Amino acid sequence: MQLARFPARFAGILMPFILSIIMTMVVSAVATVKNLGIGPNFVSDWLPAWAMSWVIAFPTLLMALPITRRLVRMLVHPA
Repeated sequence: MQLARFPARFAGILMPFILSIIMTMVVSAVATVKNLGIGPNFVSDWLPAWAMSWVIAFPTLLMALPITRRLVRMLVHPA
């Protein structure tokens, strides 16, 4: 069975969508472990923190990516 694929025009949304999920999961998990430790309630403490951080991170990435691309173009030699 082959995975359904999106048309290439969706890459500009899918990349920050997936990146924001991965990064907020890692960062919120680290913060939760640091503040509360790993205990029996880890998942129930961590998931709401992750959800709130993702709601902020995804639109932030959508706005920050064009600025970041411009800054990177200014910092590297053209191909």
